[in-house]
Amino acid sequence: MVWNLGVNGWPSGSELVARRHAGVALAIVLPDDGLAIAQVLRAIEQSRPQAVLPYHAVPRPADVACVIRRPPASLSAAVSEYLEWRGFVLDPVTRSVVRRTVELSAHVQTITALAKNLYMSRRALGRRFMTGGLPVPSHWLHAARILRAAIKLQNSDASLFSIAVSLGYPDGFSLSNQMSRLCGVRPLDTRTQLGWEWVFECWLAREAEEGNVCRNVLRARPSVASPRLGDATSDTHRRRTALSG
Repeated sequence: MVWNLGVNGWPSGSELVARRHAGVALAIVLPDDGLAIAQVLRAIEQSRPQAVLPYHAVPRPADVACVIRRPPASLSAAVSEYLEWRGFVLDPVTRSVVRRTVELSAHVQTITALAKNLYMSRRALGRRFMTGGLPVPSHWLHAARILRAAIKLQNSDASLFSIAVSLGYPDGFSLSNQMSRLCGVRPLDTRTQLGWEWVFECWLAREAEEGNVCRNVLRARPSVASPRLGDATSDTHRRRTALSG
């Protein structure tokens, strides 16, 4: 989804942008002049865009795709912010634990090592996630590694094997199986799509189907990943939003 703040009547799109399906990436195009900085900042703050582009009368799809694919400065912060936008209400401690889990996923591969790095017992760590209505810590660890794989697949021409090995998997087959099992997607699909949010949504949908996520939270904002958890979202709609999500 692209929201151009440089065209007349741009405020009329604010509700559509705010109500967009979870997993649909948003790119905001800045105006060339004449718009107060406060209005721009407010629009950005309220809409949580994945990308902000300088003014273009007609943005090129390739430019939009490039900035949406770009890795976030901090994946852990991006995931934490996305959860809040998604409707999860987390206390400060749980939010911090989630962020650290995503950070540590870059080099930690087991729940035992994760708990040790967080200075918590495995049981206490599990309770923390359960209290927050979140999937179990081990699933978070695997999901974060998959998000890292998705970002690498979209931002390089490296082989699946080399990306898998760089993330601690023995081979590309193992990574592919993990993505399929946890998210229901394959590396090839991930490479041709944009952004990491839709992969995250696929994972949340799988976790909800297994009873590991509160469905009421997911129903609050329909998702491109699973129409059964929110408003009806047809395959046609999902294909139509593929360019922007």
